[in-house]
Amino acid sequence: MVDRPGRRFRAVARGQVSLPDAWRAARPPVAGLHLDNAACSRQSFAALDAAARHARHEAEVGGYVAAEAAAPVLDAGRAAVAALAGMPDAEVVFTTGSLHALDLLLGSWHSGRTLACLPGEYGPNLAVMAAHGFARRPLPVDGDGRVAVDEAAARLAADPPDLVHLTAVASHRGVVQPLAEMAYLCAELGLPLVVDAAQALGHVDCAVGADMTYTSSRKWLAGPRGVGALAVRTELMQRLRPRLPPPDWVSSLPVARRLELGEANIAARVGFSVAIGEHLAAGPALVRARLAEVGRATRTALVQVRGWRVIEAVDEPSAITTLAPLDGANPEAVRDWLIHERRIVTTAAEVERAPLEMTAPVLRISPHVDVTTDDLAMFAEALAEASAAA
Repeated sequence: MVDRPGRRFRAVARGQVSLPDAWRAARPPVAGLHLDNAACSRQSFAALDAAARHARHEAEVGGYVAAEAAAPVLDAGRAAVAALAGMPDAEVVFTTGSLHALDLLLGSWHSGRTLACLPGEYGPNLAVMAAHGFARRPLPVDGDGRVAVDEAAARLAADPPDLVHLTAVASHRGVVQPLAEMAYLCAELGLPLVVDAAQALGHVDCAVGADMTYTSSRKWLAGPRGVGALAVRTELMQRLRPRLPPPDWVSSLPVARRLELGEANIAARVGFSVAIGEHLAAGPALVRARLAEVGRATRTALVQVRGWRVIEAVDEPSAITTLAPLDGANPEAVRDWLIHERRIVTTAAEVERAPLEMTAPVLRISPHVDVTTDDLAMFAEALAEASAAA
């Protein structure tokens, strides 16, 4: 079954099958309307089957023997992450998700502890930064929350931090940051750039050659929950000092192996490796173009819904649309109504997602490549009804 979907997505890249049709056919039928891929996408048959086969293999030969047999698939997954991040020579470590990856990275960083990041930084990321004793400096941004590169250049040159952390696409807003420009700037200034690509890998172009990139499986790449990855340039990897286990216990192990030590769901890592392989087979540029088209269509469909303001510009090249209530609607109540009354899944983003920037909750809409104009029209109608009822 893995090979058939693989051929299907390769046919997309050759222009023989449309991407939306291939994406839809590769997955179980959706129970309702799924507009929540920024939270968790729907896995394909291939990813589901690969994870299940590995779990069955563990039962047949033992977990550690099965893990050794899965090494080629896992290595391919690591290589795919590095390629999508534009870091082909990086060392890639599997994690349980993006937050775990940032925790591993910052907990192993034993140089200076000043860090520049966006005012709209993801709340849990801020907590991890604080837990590891990092002093934050805000990057300058425009009115949309996008980093102002020229002003950032002057500020970073005048008072360089030890790390620059850039969340490529935020959790609470679908604005795409200028990754390539910031990567070039940081390289010119000799500042290590860390990219949070949780909402970006598989969604927007991340192949900019950052120094460190981390991501999740479950969002736009449509892999399983509970797995992610951290990619670090080799020279920087050697500077990391993992907290556990103590170096004298495992002195012969490379740093990347030490970071990855511990209990792990290998089946989920296998599923992630298959999912990212499908993404590469479909053609990342085609997927990005389609997701940008989806974002435009979504914002066009929702801009006329009374009682809500679309936050992003229509042509913002992302598939995330956020809606701010104008007439007192409660995004959490609206989300619940949409699920229970129409089986439509969205996200209510509370202020904790970006506590230094958000002042009120928003409703987040994030369709994937398979959404149709009829789906969006249906949602716009349901949103109007939900706003009145919730």
